[in-house]
Amino acid sequence: MHIQPLELSGVLIVEPRVFADARGFFMETYQKQRYAAALDGCAAAHASSAAAGIAADFVQDNLSLSCRGTLRGLHYQIEHPQGKLVQVFAGEVFDVAVDVRRDSPTFGRWTGTVLSGENHRQLWVPPGFAHGFCVLSETALLFYKCTDYYHPEHERTLLWNDATVGVEWPLEGEPILSEKDRRGLPLDELRGEG
Repeated sequence: MHIQPLELSGVLIVEPRVFADARGFFMETYQKQRYAAALDGCAAAHASSAAAGIAADFVQDNLSLSCRGTLRGLHYQIEHPQGKLVQVFAGEVFDVAVDVRRDSPTFGRWTGTVLSGENHRQLWVPPGFAHGFCVLSETALLFYKCTDYYHPEHERTLLWNDATVGVEWPLEGEPILSEKDRRGLPLDELRGEG
């Protein structure tokens, strides 16, 4: 597997090995020992121990199906923060992580990448980051593993279009949003929590 660190410490693109032939393909979407070993090597090479967090135990798996133009996020939990290993099984999304760790030198900064059923990439979003995505294909089937359980009482939503953060969503027109995401708060209003 190949690990590519992004500009925010701890956020990683993981490219698992894909074995393809005339029948289709096979890949491991997660194997704890291999991921831990690969990420330990990545941490040593990039002097970032934050990468080792992906060896954490996953306790919940989530699957979402969304249509083109849907934007979900930017979600995080102020207590019980979740690390997420995100992958698209079918379709294509632009996946985003925003650093919401108040004591971080990159607080409020974002990074993003395209995940698709064709590129098989995964995005590791460590605890302490808000996560969201927008759908670029007709539909997208997105799967993610979480390091902690969902606690709705601790969930917060960072406003998807907060100018302070400035995520450059590749949208065609207005996104399709849930009411919760439409009512997200700007970073300045969330600054006192977490």
